[in-house]
Amino acid sequence: MLASGLSFVGVNGIVRYLGTDLPAAQSAFLRFAFGVVFLLPVLPKLWRGLAPGALSLFAWRGGMHTIAVLFWFFAMARIPVAHATAIGYLNPVLLLIAGAVILGEAFSARRIWAVGVALAGALIVLRPGVQALNLGHLSQIGASIFFCASYLFAKRLTGMASASVIVAMMSLTVTIGLAPLAWWVWVPVTLAQMGWLAVVAACATSGHYCMTRAFRAAPMTVTQPVTFLSLIWATLVGALVFGEAVDIFVLLGGAMIIGAITFVTWFEATGRDAAALPE
Repeated sequence: MLASGLSFVGVNGIVRYLGTDLPAAQSAFLRFAFGVVFLLPVLPKLWRGLAPGALSLFAWRGGMHTIAVLFWFFAMARIPVAHATAIGYLNPVLLLIAGAVILGEAFSARRIWAVGVALAGALIVLRPGVQALNLGHLSQIGASIFFCASYLFAKRLTGMASASVIVAMMSLTVTIGLAPLAWWVWVPVTLAQMGWLAVVAACATSGHYCMTRAFRAAPMTVTQPVTFLSLIWATLVGALVFGEAVDIFVLLGGAMIIGAITFVTWFEATGRDAAALPE
């Protein structure tokens, strides 16, 4: 999980470094196109044994993820790395809400408490009325919402296809979805920019791989708290590489979000374990 966090901070830092020279749609397209190249060995196997209705779900997920990455690439070039990382912690919070509203999952008092604390943490990070919020902050919030929608479709697909197929189909559908948008705004791209975006794709692939291994090796109650370290790395990258001021409120708000999600994850996991013990 530590390696996964470092990989994703690498993604954030490189996209921040590339800045606004390339349109968001073009940067995102090139990143996912490189991802498809990395996944070429498994692409021929995608169509074998898919459950009925899976293709439509893949298409819907691809659409949601396409919108999310457009928002994300736009935001990353315009706001501090630590801000983007902290706001991104809202994804599991939104999943808690969506699970109750859309999937009919139980919304216990603990979950309500966790959502309240996490949203308070988000307000501390954003501090509307105290600091100026720009389109980058709003875009990152939009990215969190659409990533949540993408994850809901992914959750439905886990019972219909393997993890490798789900990841590969996401890369393929997002690349297809971004292609016309990238063509519409295309500007000349240098070899250096292409190289950096290839590194972004490699870091993202590494991050997802390490995260999958972590989830397989340990329960969420162990892996979830480690995600907070990503905010520490992001703050250091912002300060040392981009000269961004260390914002104690971002660290505090991010800690509140992760703490709330970790608490409800731990409590529900231990509750299930206790219920499973013989009397």
